[in-house]
Parts: sequence; structure tokens; C-alpha cells
Amino acid sequence: MKDTKKPEIEIIGLGPGSLGQLTLDVYKRLKDGGMAYARTTRHPVIAELQSEGVEFEAFDAIYEAHDTFPPIYEGIVEALLGAAAAAPRERIRYVVPGHPLVAEETVQLLLTAEAEGRASIDMVGGASFLDPVFSALRIDPNDGFQLLDATNLTADDLLLTQHLIISQLYDGFVASEVKLTLMEHFPDDYEVTLVQAAGSPDEKVTTLPLYALDREMNVSNLTVLYVPPVPDESYLSHTFTRLREVIRVLRGPDGCPWDRKQTHVTLKRFLLEEAYEVLDAIDEEDDEHLIEELGDVLLQVFLHAQIGEDEGYFNMDDVIAGLTEKMIRRHPHVFHEKIEGDRPEDVELRWDKIKEMEKKDQTPASFFDDVPSSMPALMTALELQKKAAKAGFQWGEDAPMWEKLEEEIAEWKEALTEHNHEEAKKEFGDVLFILANLARFFKIQPEEALLMTNRTFIRRFQYIEAQLKENGKTPETSDLTEMDRYWDEAKRKGI
Repeated sequence: MKDTKKPEIEIIGLGPGSLGQLTLDVYKRLKDGGMAYARTTRHPVIAELQSEGVEFEAFDAIYEAHDTFPPIYEGIVEALLGAAAAAPRERIRYVVPGHPLVAEETVQLLLTAEAEGRASIDMVGGASFLDPVFSALRIDPNDGFQLLDATNLTADDLLLTQHLIISQLYDGFVASEVKLTLMEHFPDDYEVTLVQAAGSPDEKVTTLPLYALDREMNVSNLTVLYVPPVPDESYLSHTFTRLREVIRVLRGPDGCPWDRKQTHVTLKRFLLEEAYEVLDAIDEEDDEHLIEELGDVLLQVFLHAQIGEDEGYFNMDDVIAGLTEKMIRRHPHVFHEKIEGDRPEDVELRWDKIKEMEKKDQTPASFFDDVPSSMPALMTALELQKKAAKAGFQWGEDAPMWEKLEEEIAEWKEALTEHNHEEAKKEFGDVLFILANLARFFKIQPEEALLMTNRTFIRRFQYIEAQLKENGKTPETSDLTEMDRYWDEAKRKGI
């Protein structure tokens, strides 16, 4: 039994358009009752009902008081709850366009209030705008469609292979925002359709290119935008889903023999190569090259994930879920508790502490277990020293490191003098190790620094080759004095 002590609100749907589209039940309720509250009077049936003596009180003042929709909807709901509480012995009526449960945020807020015990809600459903829109567009919703809100639309919402119906296209500004969002997926000249006052005598259907959407200034609260499904897969090449399907096909029974035979092990070297090519593109400051190389790295991730799926152990969803959860977990200052004045070093310390907590139940065989053994030796040396430093095994200043470097160089020279090849190799390793430690102390990534030097060497030697070629020579027919002169010349030119 309904709790009559709670304020009672009856929500009535006015249908999509004219008086003739009202259900008989709704028409009788409105004619037999008193005044009704209306979210908006900008609906054809309101004027027709007013001409028959039905009185409405609208919330125009609330609309005028705010620039965005959320506070407007919240204000309307609080006004309705207040009116219902002020009339405890009678039920107030609230009318909305279409069906109460289709694209009506105020109704959802009222239902939340009911769940909180603040009101008792009844609904009398009018026909929604969807049926006349489907009729106007001649589409079958069973093929798959999305109903989206123009005032809260993001590119990630869109399913490009389904019919898209976008409501709440109130004005030119909203139309402009929707256009820009759609252009993240669709070409500028993609044909879209505006349906106005669907199902009413004033129904109008206009097809136009997407770029002209915000130039159609007749949009109103009775306007719906329709975006047809993309006609072929060429429109999907930028999507995650399409790439995943391409990799699945390549690895499938009728796919590429090379892709099908790959394993996690055989792909190892490609992942490393592609990562270094990304570094090259970054150093070249070449965005087009960087896009290509990042794509190649992404390809490796997709291939590994597909191999995991083929073998039944994991898939791309597992990879993404694990990464998403980890990023949220390790950034509590962003996703949970906001921390003002956070510095990058504070974030790094917090990251390490959270990482340690995640692994507290894992008993490592060694302090260095989480340092990958497959990294290049110079990078490994840096990671080992970073781990040791966090445990307090480090010098507090650089002076002892320079002394240690001189000591290691002296020992290397001694081994060379004694023609002890194995000892010389060991001592040279010690020199590199202490150099890596100095780089860590001064916040220099030694691998990156050496890569930069390698590239500089290549550029300058190519300059030498070019100069020699102009003189009809090659490095093999030149001598060190001449080549050294060109090297210094390249250096002066900043090459």
C-alpha cells in the first residue's frame, strides 16, 4: 500500500507532438484535473491544451537563472518536491514531453528522491518521440541503435556501426558541440539527418553534411539528430575494435602464415627494436614518424594479447583491466584523495610505496628480483643502483664516486698493461658501472645519453662522408688527419 504521508507527484508524459497523439487516459486526466507543472511549455500539445482550458505552471525562471542544465534540473525537482510537500492532501501533476522515462533527467532525479523516501511517484506514460522518429527515418531499431543526449555527448560513447539518435539538440551552440564531437569519428561531409517535430503536422526531415549541422539554426527541443551507421569498415580504421579484429584475422586459420607462427618468445626482439625506434622519433622531433613507431609498439602489444587469447590464458581485456586498475590504485591523489601542492618526487615516492605494498605477500628470492634480466646492460646497471640506493646503499655526495671512478680506471689500465684480457674486460665493466651510478646521482639516463652520442657520431661521420665525396674520395681513401678536420668542421656547425 502506498505511503500517503509522503508528498505525491504524478508524472504525465505528453507524447511526441500534437494533441491527437495523446492517449485518451492522459487527455482525460489533464482535462479533469487542476493546474499542472510543466518542465517546459515549448511543446505543441501544451498550447492546444491551454486553448481547452488546462492550466500549466512552467519553470522558465529556473531556466533563466542558470547557464547549464544540471542545476536547472535540480532546481525544478526541488521546486516540485516543495510544492508537493506544501499540499500534503493532494497529488501534484508534473508533465514532460514524450514518455517520462525517455530522455528526462528531472524524472530520474524524482525517482532518486522517491528511493530516498522524500516522495511517492506515479507515472502515466505518453508515447515517446522514438516511434515517430523511427517512422520518419524509415529505420528498424532492431538493427541496433543508440539513444544519446546531445548535452552530455563524448566521442567514446559512439558505436559507429549502429543507428545513432541524439536528442536534446536545443540550439545552435549544442549543435556545434555535437558536430565537433562527431567529427572525431566521422568525415566532415558525412551525411546526417535532422528530424523536427516527428509525428506532428509540422514534421520536417532534413539531410545535410555534418559540417553544416550548426548552420541549421532551426533546431529546438523538438529536434533529433540521426547519424546512420558507417557504410563500410574503412570508417573504422581509427578504432580500437577494428585493430583488434584485424590482428585476430591475421592470427586466424585463414590469416598470415608469419603472424600465425609467432610466439611470445619470437616477438621479443621486435618489441625491443620498436621501442628504440620510438626513441629515435622522439629525438628527431618528428611527429609523423612518432605516430608510425608508436603504432608499431602497439602492434606488438596486440599481437602478444592475441597470442594469449589463442592459447586461452589471457586477452586484451585482461591487459587493459590490469593496467587501468593499477593506474587508479597507484594514483590515489588523483582518483581518491585530492592532495594539493603535490610535487613529482612526492608522486614517485608514493608510487614506490604502493608498489611495495602490492608485493608484500610475495617473498622475493633476491632484493633485485623485479629488475628485468633482459634489459640492456647499461639500463640494468642503473636499475640495480636505484634499488640499492632506496635501501640506503649509496654515497650521499658525488666526491667518493669520482674517486671510485679514478680507482676503477687505474685498475682497467693496469689490466690492459698486463695484457690480461679477461681482467681488463671485468675492470672496464666496473668503469661503466660507476659511470652509471654517477649518471643516476645527477639524474641522467645513461642509456639515453649514449644513444644521443651514437646519433651525433653518425651525423658527423655522414658529414665527413659527404665532404669526401665532393672531393672524389671515400673514408677508405682518406686519412685520419683529413677526416678529423671535417669532424671538427661538423662540430663547429652544430652537427
